[in-house]
Amino acid sequence: MASTLVDARDRLSAPARLPSFRLLWLGQSLSLLGDGFSYIAFSWITLGLTQSTLALGYVLAFQAVPRALLTLVGGSLSDKWSSRTLMKLSSWARAALMAGVGLAGLAGSLTLWMLCCAAAAFGAVDAFFQPARASILPSVVDKEQLAPANALLAVGTKVAAVLGPAVGGMVVAFSNAPVAFLVDAVCFALCGVCVAGIRPRPRPAGDAAADAADEKGPAASAAPAGAEPSLGARIRAGLRYAFEDPRIRTILAVDAAVTFCQAGPFTVGFATLAKVDLHGGSATLGLLNGALAGGAMLGTLVGGAVGGRPRIGLLIAALAGWLAIGTGLLGFVGNTAGALATVLAMGFGMGFQGVFGLSWIQRTIDGSVLSRVISVDMVIGYAVAPLSLIVCGALAQSGTAAMFAVSASVLAVTAVGILASRTVREMR
Repeated sequence: MASTLVDARDRLSAPARLPSFRLLWLGQSLSLLGDGFSYIAFSWITLGLTQSTLALGYVLAFQAVPRALLTLVGGSLSDKWSSRTLMKLSSWARAALMAGVGLAGLAGSLTLWMLCCAAAAFGAVDAFFQPARASILPSVVDKEQLAPANALLAVGTKVAAVLGPAVGGMVVAFSNAPVAFLVDAVCFALCGVCVAGIRPRPRPAGDAAADAADEKGPAASAAPAGAEPSLGARIRAGLRYAFEDPRIRTILAVDAAVTFCQAGPFTVGFATLAKVDLHGGSATLGLLNGALAGGAMLGTLVGGAVGGRPRIGLLIAALAGWLAIGTGLLGFVGNTAGALATVLAMGFGMGFQGVFGLSWIQRTIDGSVLSRVISVDMVIGYAVAPLSLIVCGALAQSGTAAMFAVSASVLAVTAVGILASRTVREMR
C-alpha cells in the first residue's frame, strides 16, 4: 500500500521536475489570475463610472463576443506558428492593454466607450491565448506524462480561478479599480516572460515519422501541394478533421452536453436550490460551489496519480451516467448535507475524467491541427453555455426538479449514445 502511494506521488510530481513545465504552470496560472483581476476591475470601474448595470452588461458583452468569434482564428494561427509564440505575444499584448487602461483610469480620462473598446480588444487578444495554452503541453512533456501534467495544470487553473477575483476585489477595496488594472498588467507581463523561457522538448524520430504520415490526412488536404493555405482554408480543414473522426465528434458532443448541463444547472440551478429548496442563503450557495470545486480538484489529483491508459470511451460514458444520476438526485435532495455530498461526487467525476479526456486529445490528434480542434471545442462551449442559462432559467421558474430532470435526461442519452458505438467504446 505504501509503495503504491509513493508510486502515485512520484507519477503526479514527475512533470514538475521539468523546468519548462514549471514555467508553463506558472505562466498559465498568472494568466488565469490576471483574467480574474480583469473581470473584477472591468466590473467595478464600469459601475463606478456609469452607475448602470446595463452599461456593465455592454462592457462584458464587448469582451465575450470577440473572444467567441476569434477563437477559431486563434486555433488556426497557433497551429501555423507555434503555441508558445502565440501565448507569449498574447500575454504581452494584454499586459500593455491593461496598463493603458489603468493609467487612463488614474488620470481620470476613462469613458464608457473607452472601456468597451478595451474590453473588446482584451477579448480578441485572449482568443489567441486560450487554444494555444491547451495545445502546448505535448511539446513540453512526453506522452506518458500528459495525464499528471494536465492534473497539475488543472489544479493551478482552479486555484487561480478562485484567487483572481478574490485578490482583485481586495486590491479594489484597499485602493481603486485602476490600480487593479496595473496589477493585472504585471500578471500578464510575467506570464509572457515565463512562456518565453519554455524550451520545447526534442521530438523523437518515431513521433516525427508519425506526424509526417498524419499530415496526409484531412488537415493536409485543405490546399494543393506546395501552396500556402489561406486562413479560411485552415479553419475549414480543422473543422473537417474534428467532425470526420467519430471519436473526436464524440468528445465534442459530450463536452457540449456537459457544458449544457453545467452552465445553467450549476449557476441558475444552484442559486435556486440554495434559496428555495434548501431554504438557505448566499452561504449555502457558496458551499455548493465550494463542494463542486473541491470535488473537481480531488478528482483531478487522483486522475493524475493513476497510471496507464484507461478506455477513454467507457470513461466518458461513465462520467455522463455519473453526472446524470447526480443531477437527477439534486432535484429531490431535501437537505444541505445530501446536496453537498452529491455535488462533491459530481465534481470528483468531472475532475477525474477531465484529466484523461484532455490527455487523449493531446496524445491522439495530429499536432499540426491540435489547436484548431481544441478551438472548435471551445467555440461549441461558448455557444451552448448561454443557451443553457436561458433554458434553465425558464425551467427553474416551476422548480428545480424539472430543470435537473431535463439535464439528467440529456446526460443519460449521451451516455447511451457513447456505449452504442463500438469505435468510441474502444477509445484508449
